[in-house]
Amino acid sequence: MAVLGLTKARSMGPVADAVERAGGSLARVFRTADLPLRLIEQPERFILLRDQLRLVACAAREVGDPALAARLSMEAGVPGLGALGQSVLAADRLDAAISRTNGMMGRMLQSSTRLELIAEDGMAHWTYRVTDASEVGRQLNEILALGYMLDLLRRFLGPGFTPLRAAVTGAPVTGRPAVEQVLGVELSRHATALLSFPAEHLCTPNRRRLPGPGAPERDMPPAPIADDLVALARHLIALQLLERRPCLTTLARRLGLSPRTLQRRLGTRGTTFEALLRTVMEEEAEVLLRHGHLSVAAVALELGFADAAHFSRAFRSWKGMPPRNWRRTALAQQHRPDP
Repeated sequence: MAVLGLTKARSMGPVADAVERAGGSLARVFRTADLPLRLIEQPERFILLRDQLRLVACAAREVGDPALAARLSMEAGVPGLGALGQSVLAADRLDAAISRTNGMMGRMLQSSTRLELIAEDGMAHWTYRVTDASEVGRQLNEILALGYMLDLLRRFLGPGFTPLRAAVTGAPVTGRPAVEQVLGVELSRHATALLSFPAEHLCTPNRRRLPGPGAPERDMPPAPIADDLVALARHLIALQLLERRPCLTTLARRLGLSPRTLQRRLGTRGTTFEALLRTVMEEEAEVLLRHGHLSVAAVALELGFADAAHFSRAFRSWKGMPPRNWRRTALAQQHRPDP
């Protein structure tokens, strides 16, 4: 199966804000993009990269703004990247900030992504490439990325900084004048998306350094998803739970496979759709019960069960005890003082 990239749903909130400010229909945008509206509340959940791009494209059409992708990244800036952004802004020099971005992106925020810094002949070329198999929305993704990259450079080099070259791949940019105005650069086309600037800038110190980890490379989690079909399927099953009970047919369609092919490929990896669904529902049930503020009936509804009785029977088969008993034990352990 071709590699499919994943990204955190951090852009869902800014997309929603942009649509609502313009008077568009948020429900229509998410429905057209085939994504659950509740993603807005869960920015740390992983979604398919191509789904994110489809949502941004749908939102741009809804509000009539061809520069929406650029606007989203420029408005959110590096702080909008969550833990990754905090670590990058704690770097002492620009070259260290870029190095952190390059090393952490694929592990903390977005898979199937490669950023590289090439310094030669007195020039620095910061490149961005997506290895996701889908070609749809590739340029849109590059424009999003360039916005964040520009924001980082300007935090070190000043708000008026303009790179010597900014480039994207593919066909001429739709709405290019508007996109260039938002980014504050002229866009050219190149084999790789990139920003080029004098290499001497790499030594620029961070005069607004934020407190943060000094050596994040040691503590970084493994890559969220590469070409691991089982892990990818689990993420997408959890995503389906936000709006409906997951089913094999829907999962297979999202992966570009037939249900029979998906079951066969899962089988070669020692699992089945049903086993993955059980694992995901058990994990999600644990999270919801630990929160404590939802009733067992509400948790059952969240997980797509017809009623609390059906959920309680399923949970007992998973954990060997009713959900209420499990919650009491989990909360007691959670609040137990350290020895």
